[in-house]
Amino acid sequence: MFNIVLYEPEIPPNTGNIIRLCANTGAKLHLIKPLGFEIDDTKLKRAGLDYHEWASVQVHENLLDCLNVLNQPRVYAFTSKGAVQYTLPQYQPGDVFLFGPETRGLPQDVLNADNIHAKVFLPQVTKARSLNLSNTVAVALYEGLRQQDFQF
Repeated sequence: MFNIVLYEPEIPPNTGNIIRLCANTGAKLHLIKPLGFEIDDTKLKRAGLDYHEWASVQVHENLLDCLNVLNQPRVYAFTSKGAVQYTLPQYQPGDVFLFGPETRGLPQDVLNADNIHAKVFLPQVTKARSLNLSNTVAVALYEGLRQQDFQF
């Protein structure tokens, strides 16, 4: 259905929560190196509980390799600096929802790349910096699923 791509994730419990989310929704998770943890990290496993075996998780050397494996899909970069509210795009199966590292977000060169279809954001109060990564992924993914009438 949808592809969740975490660019250089740093915090194991966030990735573990996203593994559980993907296992329960059929989304595929792609992790872009370098990772801020080992893939067998205890905190990662604890947050993902026993869902690791039910989730499709791939680790890629870089973003370009990942997008090539996915046959150059439409990429929606989620950023607090986005111009398009997350509910406005018409998401399609196979689309990529791209998220940056927790402490710094997506780098400017990734946001400016030609393969970015749109830079999208979740509304929040103006003085806030950002939402938690796993919460943001869940909100974005469920909007995509809602648009597909939850056809898992």
